[in-house]
Amino acid sequence: MPVFVQLDGRPVILIGSGATAEAKRRLLERAGAMIVGEESDARLAIIAGDDPEPAAARLKARGILVNVADRPDLCDFTLPAIVERDPVTIAIGTGGASAGLAAALRQRFETMLPTSLGGLADALKGSRDAIRAHWPDASERRRAIGAALAGALDPLADQDAGAVERWLAMPGAQHAGTVRITLRSTDPDDLSLREARLLAQADRVTHRGDVPGTILIRARADAERIACEAPPANLPGLTVDLEMAI
Repeated sequence: MPVFVQLDGRPVILIGSGATAEAKRRLLERAGAMIVGEESDARLAIIAGDDPEPAAARLKARGILVNVADRPDLCDFTLPAIVERDPVTIAIGTGGASAGLAAALRQRFETMLPTSLGGLADALKGSRDAIRAHWPDASERRRAIGAALAGALDPLADQDAGAVERWLAMPGAQHAGTVRITLRSTDPDDLSLREARLLAQADRVTHRGDVPGTILIRARADAERIACEAPPANLPGLTVDLEMAI
């Protein structure tokens, strides 16, 4: 399960020497961690060296979570490839299967994500009170932000410092009511961009019994899911109704 851990000022054990250990040291220092030796108290440890099994066993016996470089079989946690657009951090992991694949994906994301992305995140954070004032209802607010990020505030486009302020000055109409999607296949990769966005914004998903779970999982995690022959009328917020094409 992906988890972001606040390491600023916290001790992390680092064991090993050489280029790999130095790379781990730089990563920990960038995160603000206090790098300590094996005998110190810590919750996390990273081992980068030859014959890591004895050290890993000792640390695990103390209840410390361990990462061993290039040994996913010994790892309690893995270190992802990272794309940073402060305060936005994107972590790419393969469960230890291929560091090269994670690095290749990171390079793709580096070229895709504009340098202005962090500024957009800061602007949205700074506008929370204004956004709440525009949309007091949490569901409406979520839909408004989702629609903006799919259009006026597209995170993959360069956004200047005034983009959020302009959006708030001219908020467009947001999705509400019921939208029906007739699925052309059971493959979620066949969803159009619009369909994927609607599922990501829906307050609930109504669906026929033959709609597969691979499609339903593309909806928001907290969206209500209702198996029915027809969506109930007059539901609040945005309902996406799914049916399979005959």
